[in-house]
Amino acid sequence: MLELNGSQSGPAAADLIIDGTEENFMAEVIEASQQVPVIVDFWATWCGPCKTLGPQLEAAVTAAKGKVKMVKIDVDANARLAQALAQQGLPLQSIPTVVAFWQGRPVDMFQGAVPQSEIKAFIDKLTSLAGDGGLGEAVEAAEEMLAQGAAADAAQTFAAILGEDPENAAAHGGLIRAHLAIGETDKAEALLANLPESVASSPEVEAARAQLELARQAANAGPLADLSAAVEADPANLQARFDYAQALHAAGNVEEAIDQLLDLIRRDREWNEGAAKEQLFTIFDALKPGDPIALKGRRKLSSLLFA
Repeated sequence: MLELNGSQSGPAAADLIIDGTEENFMAEVIEASQQVPVIVDFWATWCGPCKTLGPQLEAAVTAAKGKVKMVKIDVDANARLAQALAQQGLPLQSIPTVVAFWQGRPVDMFQGAVPQSEIKAFIDKLTSLAGDGGLGEAVEAAEEMLAQGAAADAAQTFAAILGEDPENAAAHGGLIRAHLAIGETDKAEALLANLPESVASSPEVEAARAQLELARQAANAGPLADLSAAVEADPANLQARFDYAQALHAAGNVEEAIDQLLDLIRRDREWNEGAAKEQLFTIFDALKPGDPIALKGRRKLSSLLFA
């Protein structure tokens, strides 16, 4: 269950990994798999590969933070159950055998000890069948809060999502943008500096990084009227035009800022080591994918650069 206070840290391992028996198989595997995928590890005390595979499975299930559960069944201690399942088609003549159940049915399996990478791929495939537990909808709700100006509520929701899924790139990017909207630039910078490596280069985080850079610029933007007058007085003053574009963006005039930067590139595309082009890319990255202003600006930039 997603908690909006952001304190959720995932279920305890004891709730995710249990010993299976003939008595609890129906409840802990068949019925439980209606809600969350269940991995069943069929093992025995005398099985050498089982001693290697078991801890690897437990570590991967724990890392999944509630997206899957694991039931361990000792086939010797539960011989009648193992025999009944074998009669229903499960290949339990060789162990370890790992079977994934989803909505009461076996949906995937493997036998023998396998590398940790294959275990992770097995779990990832299984969790994709079950969806994301509503986290996608929660991200959408948080984005809507942010769009409506409820940045603090959005930040709280993004944080709660990360409590469920610490590698959710959309939530990381959203949390950074929410703190920027609140005006907590230092907090946004700290979040960027401490991202999991797995999401640091994701599009959602790159967008947040671009917005942070634009927020820094906005804090130092000059008076809009003065810069406009400077450009009008001397259209060839490219530094004034660049500063004017930054001030326009800080004032919310995104399309006009893009036009000023494009005009600067028309006059001198290599000015200040391509600063205008770099600024345009920062603006484009900060906009949502498919934003018509970004698409239009990119087309105009391509026409200038490849004409």
